[in-house]
Amino acid sequence: MSGTDAADRLDGLTSWHADWRGLRVVVLGLGVTGFAAADTLAELGADVLVLTSSADDERAGLVDVIGARLVVEPLDDAPASLIEHRPDLVIASPGFHPDHPVLAWAEQTGVPVWGDIELAWRLRDKVGDPAEWILVTGTNGKTTTVQLTAAFLAAAGLRVAPCGNIGVPVLDAVRDPQGWDVLVVELSSYQLHHLRRSGPGALAPHSAVCLNLADDHIDWHGSFEAYREAKATVYANTRVACVYNKADENTQRMVEDAEVQEGARAIGFGLGVPGPSDFGVVDGILCDRAFLEDRRNTAIELTTVIELEARDLGAPHVVANILAAAALARSAGVDPLTIRTALESFTLDAHRIATVAFEDGVRWVDDSKATNPHAAQASLRAFGSVVWIAGGLLKGVDIDNLVRTQAHRLRGAVLIGVDRSELRAAFERHAPELPLAEVDTDDTGDVMPRAVRLAAEVARAGDTVLLAPAAASMDQFADYAERGHLFTQAVHEYLKGEADDADAAPTRRDDQ
Repeated sequence: MSGTDAADRLDGLTSWHADWRGLRVVVLGLGVTGFAAADTLAELGADVLVLTSSADDERAGLVDVIGARLVVEPLDDAPASLIEHRPDLVIASPGFHPDHPVLAWAEQTGVPVWGDIELAWRLRDKVGDPAEWILVTGTNGKTTTVQLTAAFLAAAGLRVAPCGNIGVPVLDAVRDPQGWDVLVVELSSYQLHHLRRSGPGALAPHSAVCLNLADDHIDWHGSFEAYREAKATVYANTRVACVYNKADENTQRMVEDAEVQEGARAIGFGLGVPGPSDFGVVDGILCDRAFLEDRRNTAIELTTVIELEARDLGAPHVVANILAAAALARSAGVDPLTIRTALESFTLDAHRIATVAFEDGVRWVDDSKATNPHAAQASLRAFGSVVWIAGGLLKGVDIDNLVRTQAHRLRGAVLIGVDRSELRAAFERHAPELPLAEVDTDDTGDVMPRAVRLAAEVARAGDTVLLAPAAASMDQFADYAERGHLFTQAVHEYLKGEADDADAAPTRRDDQ
């Protein structure tokens, strides 16, 4: 098949019911996303080769079962197995860097590259009328906002699936035989990088939001501008509502620059008083001034900050996520009372600004999910006086501004991880008098017990000991969840030990 014929064929593959048989496809990677892509394409009758440099034994054993082939070998350049397969299409798993040798080979040879999201969009009609798609991206808060939006939609009686970067591949959702009314899709910048904005395969979501934008994954994208451009793709072709963060001008510019469908509205959210077409907060009341007739003179109450605080949902960045999710849900027709009712039973995931203990006036908080400076800044701002446990794998981001702007609220800091030197230097520049301790062990099991003991030596009644690392976890832990779990365990063991010591201490008489 000539290159033109292959391109024409791919342009026509915009339905599950199109003829995918015999299409030669290479799927890069065998993680959750890669396996879902291979499984889907094999079910469609495509000739699928999975290429990966490493593979989970269980998934590897299933590749032959689903009718695909697997080659595990170094991918430092384009391997012979790739060239011999003569692919019509390459599906790239999100982790593959844009200049990866296999992707470079595909570009040089004119082989199209799709991500799993484009493939899922083309196949969304498998079980009847396609579900609406609501897209969520941003540097931080994506998963919480997806979960909130899905909870609001479900409370309204809609069949909804949170999926994408949240952990459930979108391909699995579109293949679910029960079908869905709405997919709430969390998109990483990696996934957005591979999405086209026009032509066959371009998404046309019901609504979309970019929650915020800060330095993150710069090592993957190459520059902040490239990262921003990838995130901006979320708004392309939006049909109903482009939701943006009024406190982040990057997201507003994305909406202003986006090519959307006629009738799509720009809806702002923020912690201040909302203008017409915005969601915001007035005297502690979360308000909708977008989805009502007289939005210039009135507003609809959604809930109050006091009610949210009673359910550990009152941190400012969590309130912002609630407003964003409410805007998305309201754009889909969910009524305000349903949102208020759904919030009464909503809880945050583990390791997201979770109080794990409160003793002797000191609060211990696990926000291990704060894996970059922007997330850590939001977490720090939620508290007054903080003993901060920070550090890990910084992923090439600049930590200096975070330390400079947040040092005033710190009682002390405990540094962990491989990139401690950058944090230490930032503290020397901006808070040289601040009590600073470091955990220099390479033993994963010993990191958090030491960090907790060092933090406890500094903490006073009224303080919060906050694990908000501002860094990735893979230098010392399997993931952020293990890091948070070990922190929680260390806190409980330390406090139990303190209690045991107090119980064992002799009673002191006045004449001793």
